[in-house]
Amino acid sequence: MGFRQRHSIPDLGVGVGFRLPHYSQILEEHPPMDWFEVISENFMVRGGKPLANLERLSAHYRVIPHGVSLSIGQTEPLCANYLARLKALVDRIAPPWASDHFCWTGSSHSNLHDLLPLPLTREAVLHVADRVRHVQDLLGRPFALENASSYLSFTSSTMPEWEFVCEVAERADCGLLLDVNNVFVSAYNHGFDAHAYIGAIPADRVVQIHLAGHEDKGTYLLDTHSDHVRAEVWDLYRQAIRRCGAVSTLIEWDQSIPAWDVLVAEAAKARAVRSETLGSETKADGTWMTAL
Repeated sequence: MGFRQRHSIPDLGVGVGFRLPHYSQILEEHPPMDWFEVISENFMVRGGKPLANLERLSAHYRVIPHGVSLSIGQTEPLCANYLARLKALVDRIAPPWASDHFCWTGSSHSNLHDLLPLPLTREAVLHVADRVRHVQDLLGRPFALENASSYLSFTSSTMPEWEFVCEVAERADCGLLLDVNNVFVSAYNHGFDAHAYIGAIPADRVVQIHLAGHEDKGTYLLDTHSDHVRAEVWDLYRQAIRRCGAVSTLIEWDQSIPAWDVLVAEAAKARAVRSETLGSETKADGTWMTAL
């Protein structure tokens, strides 16, 4: 039995990120949207307005926390205080899974606020997998890691990224958050086959998919989450959906954030592409929109 089946991972449909420019409209009008993703660190607090907003959001929608500062790959021990605050957030909203990234973000003394690449080695596989098992056990629910976009690589690497991702997921028995845009960006930057990457990912472990826009800088692509999803990324998404089936999908738009209607239209496009690819017009439970 696959990871999604063992953990009863639901298909939430197509959602968007919960971002400040849209707070008022979302919290006051409750517009139709399947689900929302929140940045974990923004709500890992003891009280105040962030938690009040989160409570209002989760009263009407399914909410999934997605972290950016766990730093699963750093060599120092994981921060116990960070993990305690993450667990408190997860316990508060009871999501079907939580996630972060295949990366490191600094050290215990300094957070660089960037998703830095890992050396793709057997040693790193064992190191990351051991830490993922610890996080998943602590949270008491499925945990997933996302492939991050990268611009540099380690000379010590001994395997392609998709092999590294697969080995960590298998050893840690965790889920995967497949960022299709990041696959495309990294494939361009490093010269590998994006379709081969998608084809190698263990489909049953993919609990969520990310779609986003990027910028072409001429000699490299930059993952900016600042534009519409590109045509080539939509093609990769079709391949991912054919391989993985109906998996919760998120539109990421974190810079140059557009009007709500523009974001909704991008989510609708994802919904249409997903439906066409799967040959179905509805989710498994017979609905598209979720408003609890």
